[in-house]
Amino acid sequence: MNNFFKNKIILITGGTGSFGNAMTTKLLKMLPKEIRIFSRDEKKQDDMRKNFNNKKIKFILGDIRDKKSIEHVVIGVDYIFHAAALKQVPSCEFYPMEAVKTNILGIDNLLNEAIKNNVKKIICLSTDKAVYPINAMGVSKSMMEKVIVARSRISKKTKICITRYGNVIYSRGSVIPLFIKLLHEKKPLTVTNLNMTRFLMDMDEAINLVMFAFKNGKNGDIFVRKSPAATIRTIIDAIGKIYNKKIMIKKIGVRHGEKTHETLLTKEELKQSKNYKDYFKIVSDNRDLNYEKYYSNGIKNSQKIEDYTSENTKRLNVIQTAKIIKNIIEKKDFIN
Repeated sequence: MNNFFKNKIILITGGTGSFGNAMTTKLLKMLPKEIRIFSRDEKKQDDMRKNFNNKKIKFILGDIRDKKSIEHVVIGVDYIFHAAALKQVPSCEFYPMEAVKTNILGIDNLLNEAIKNNVKKIICLSTDKAVYPINAMGVSKSMMEKVIVARSRISKKTKICITRYGNVIYSRGSVIPLFIKLLHEKKPLTVTNLNMTRFLMDMDEAINLVMFAFKNGKNGDIFVRKSPAATIRTIIDAIGKIYNKKIMIKKIGVRHGEKTHETLLTKEELKQSKNYKDYFKIVSDNRDLNYEKYYSNGIKNSQKIEDYTSENTKRLNVIQTAKIIKNIIEKKDFIN
């Protein structure tokens, strides 16, 4: 892609997380004028500052919930990558209003300031849990998407897009580093349901999805990467194969708000999606509330369409899963 980022000022909210570290690494190669890392975690900011040791990176302490702390951060910014979120499903189940404050009110605060300051483009990170949400985290992310799409309909100079994906292997909070940690500590791997399926993608693929959305996205578009999946049983067997160890398993039952299978696209969304080689793009519905203007007899479509889920996508076997995990471990392509 063309170098859109040369001499530009870029803001990454929640920038001290796994995505922020990986995105910062990639952006620095594209010669930006400045990368602003906005987060509320001073310890992670200090770690990141020492790790990168780059004067182009500016660290700003603040909270996406606080309008005042966002106001000065957005001034002069060309592009924003919005990754700030509460992501832990059980935590959000017990404290749902905290998820509302960060995931819903936070994006509203950010978009208000971005549009006011004529930011050129914003890419917002969402999750599979926003589709058919059954937990507070998913509901808050689903509402985040609705806020973004609604705002995109009236935003002219600022283009706003969404990327939606499942588990990024070895990102903060993902199950694989937990399994490996327990294995090294010679403890049983705590499992909720061995037949659960989970999409698998690495951080490079997550970054590529975001870049694809940045290049191809129009206002309100949602982008999804086509990803394979594996069962928890397969993931455990793959880890055992990598480390050549016998694995003990302790079943603890399904956690609060946990799904058996993940959904990245509903069948309704698939009907209005553009199909690329590696991605889907859900085109935004830009009609207004005067539906009579758009009346039609409809188009007959006899093709049966199903939701795009971790149950019906390409299923990885133990060898394929082990290869993916091993490759990421060797590259050290993760941030704890």
